[in-house]
Parts: sequence; C-alpha cells; structure tokens
Amino acid sequence: MATIALLCLGIALPGAVVAQTAKEFVGTWALVSSDTVRPDGSRVPTFGSKATGILIFSSDGRFVYLFSPAELPKFTSNNRNTGTPDENAAVVKGSIATYGTYSVADKVFTIKIEHSTFSNWIGAEQTRTITTTGDEMKWSNPAGSGGGVVELVLRRLK
Repeated sequence: MATIALLCLGIALPGAVVAQTAKEFVGTWALVSSDTVRPDGSRVPTFGSKATGILIFSSDGRFVYLFSPAELPKFTSNNRNTGTPDENAAVVKGSIATYGTYSVADKVFTIKIEHSTFSNWIGAEQTRTITTTGDEMKWSNPAGSGGGVVELVLRRLK
C-alpha cells in the first residue's frame, strides 16, 4: 500500500522502473531517415532516398511535424491552385504534415490529431512507440498513412 501511495504521488523508489515522460521528448527534432516496413518485411524509404522533415514537441503537450522528400517538384504554373495532376500527386503522395496534442504513458505516445494533410487522420487518436538515446529518437507508427509500419530516426536540434 505504501509503494502504491508513493507511486501515485509521483515518488519513485530506488531501483524502480519509471515510465518515460514527455519532458525528455520536448524540443525540435530533424528527420534523419524514414522507412516503411511492408507486411513481407521489406523496407522502402517512406519519403524517398533524400527525406527531410521536422518534428516539434512542446512542453505544453502539443506537437507538429512535416516530412517530405528533400526535392518536391516545382509547379510549372507557380501557383499551387493550378498544379498539374502529376505535380499535385507528387506533393500529396510525397509529404505529410500533422499537428495536435500528445501524452506519454510508458514508451507509448498517444497522439490526438487536430489536423493533417492526410484528412483521414483528422480527429483520430493514434499511438506511436518512441524511444530516445541521447539526441537520437526512434519513432514507430504501426499504421502509416501509406500502409505498413513507418520507422523514423530523428536527431535533436540544438
């Protein structure tokens, strides 16, 4: 009973396993790599061989990210509203931006998506498995927007 009471108050006993907290994830992270693991186990680069992106976790429980290929096609018309079908498809299939709120329990992030360029996710609650080692973060999404499991590696920006 005493142990349970101490844990409920947030006091950890020496040697006790303490869940990861959101605090260690707060900051700005740059995308290093992104792979989609297909059901057959094969891996393909989610955003092409030269991916770029940023992920920001704030201390008040908010997040935002944008991931894409380093080189998206330029729109011939110089107007995003009049892109060709190929230009539009390349941008939509090649990138994703999402924001919302998050909470952490153990090593699982629960994300509540307020808005996303993949509209099927708007209003959804999803989980991610995220671990950090120093300035490296590994992020796993079991239900990627393009199918398969998406595994990201990110580096904390100073």
